This record gives sequence, structure tokens and C-alpha cells, in this order.
Amino acid sequence: MTDAQTRNQRIEARIAPDVLAAVKRAAEIEGRSVSDFVVAAARDAAQRTIEQAQILRLSLEAQETIVDLLLDPPAPGPTLERAFAAHRRLIIDGR
Repeated sequence: MTDAQTRNQRIEARIAPDVLAAVKRAAEIEGRSVSDFVVAAARDAAQRTIEQAQILRLSLEAQETIVDLLLDPPAPGPTLERAFAAHRRLIIDGR
């Protein structure tokens, strides 16, 4: 399938004249059509937004807390102890 065959969706946007002039100039500098330039810019912005939404950012203090908990985890609490006991009764001893 050629690129022209896969491009079958349209998008419309209202744009201020000065913004359109800037987009046209930038497309011209890159040797692209305005349409190609806008599609590439929109794709890049979409990918950046998606990637940023999937990255968990933690403060240095939060990072250190997680490392400390991984290296020296707290003792299991009563609820977890009951879950371990139930697991032993149902899975291990129930064979």
C-alpha cells in the first residue's frame, strides 16, 4: 500500500494568519508541503504527549524511599499474615 493510499482521513483546524505564515515558512524550510509538515508536527507532539503521560516522575525523596523499602522491606502486617495462612491452607496443604 502506498503512502497516498493509507492517507484517507482528514482533519480541519482554524488557524490565525500569522500562525499559518509561520507554518508555511517552516514547511518551506524543510522542503515539505504544509500538509506533510503539519502531520509530522502533530504526530511528534502526540508521541511526546503519550510518552510523558506514561513516565512516572518521582522526587529524589520518593526515589530514596522506594529504594529503602526494596532493600529493607517492612515485616508483614496482620492482614498479609492471614493471607499467607489462607494460601498455605488452600494451595499448599490442600493438594
